[in-house]
Amino acid sequence: MGKKRKHSETQTAEPRKKDEGAPERPKRTLMGWKDKDEVSQQTESTPDSPQVFRNKEKVMVTCSRRINYRYRHLMLNMVSLLPHCKKDNKVESRSSKGATLNELIELRGCSSALFFECRKHQDLYMWMARCPNGPSVKFLVNAVHTMEELKLTGNHLKGSRPLLTFSSNFEKDAHWKLLKEMIIQIFGTPKEHRKSKPYHDHVFVFSIVDDHIWFRNYQISVPHNESDKMVRGGLDKMTLVEVGPRFCLNPIKIFAGSFGGPTLYENPFYVSPNQIRALEKRKKAGKYAKKVKAKTRRKMHEQSNPLEPDEFADMWRE
Repeated sequence: MGKKRKHSETQTAEPRKKDEGAPERPKRTLMGWKDKDEVSQQTESTPDSPQVFRNKEKVMVTCSRRINYRYRHLMLNMVSLLPHCKKDNKVESRSSKGATLNELIELRGCSSALFFECRKHQDLYMWMARCPNGPSVKFLVNAVHTMEELKLTGNHLKGSRPLLTFSSNFEKDAHWKLLKEMIIQIFGTPKEHRKSKPYHDHVFVFSIVDDHIWFRNYQISVPHNESDKMVRGGLDKMTLVEVGPRFCLNPIKIFAGSFGGPTLYENPFYVSPNQIRALEKRKKAGKYAKKVKAKTRRKMHEQSNPLEPDEFADMWRE
């Protein structure tokens, strides 16, 4: 066995100096690499300049209990399309849901909410709300088609920022302008969000047809072959391929507060699904009433116009 080394002979490793190591990596930005010296010079040269506004929008997405599977899939599609959203547990659909949702939104650190409320396992209502001071909008959701159901060929990267496009009808009335601003704030992904990608490869289309807001999601498709490489600004080679989901929003009321408050606007053309179903039942009940009336008319006709006795009726009975 070798001799044990004395404690005095052992040499302690000298600490590595910071200057001897590799230089610190500069901060990366969307426009390229930026050195710390440049950043400090810019901040020192303009000390009195106003701070740049940074969008810190966060959206809480949740639904009510006893929601239908199709509507739950629609909610999950919206969660996948919005990288700046936070999904929460289901909330009981009661009259006091507004206070519960406002508290949840505050605990989650969000500034707006999308709440999918299902009634009678067949009617879907969607709330868009700015918290905690409002305003908020209640929509009836029709013509729902999820991504899994459509199976379209479009595809885009998860977390990329969408382009928001609106039809010219949004500038027509004051309530459409308010809805446009709320949609921009809720569906627009903030720049430099930690879960988003710093480029655009899909489009959210909001168009007004028959006083309804129709939603579509399209992928921006460009050629990837080197021989057919697109020149900057060559929009003629770009194509739009639909991704999904699809749905239609029928505005019911706009409230001044969050999930309630004074009514700012009420849709005069809105008809609730319960009234539509009641009319259909009355139509079906009307068919039976027509049959009963026809029978009574036939009996009255027979009584008023009796047949003459037939003299040959009993000839073959003998």
